[in-house]
Amino acid sequence: MLLAQPEVFGCAACFGRSDSPMAYGMNAGIMTLLAVILSMLALIATFFVFIVRRAGQMDPDVPGATPPPHS
Repeated sequence: MLLAQPEVFGCAACFGRSDSPMAYGMNAGIMTLLAVILSMLALIATFFVFIVRRAGQMDPDVPGATPPPHS
């Protein structure tokens, strides 16, 4: 460990070579994770919008009412 060169301690982003293949791979990984997280958040938001709309179709005066049929 003590005899190792300083280059082995830093990755491409930390060491300053932003044009290396390692930096491109790291950026692609970050973008992939960001896309997965954003798509999951969009699906969750879409589900809640669906639930709110479905609840708005129900008749509040009748207990256990079913939504009207789709026409």
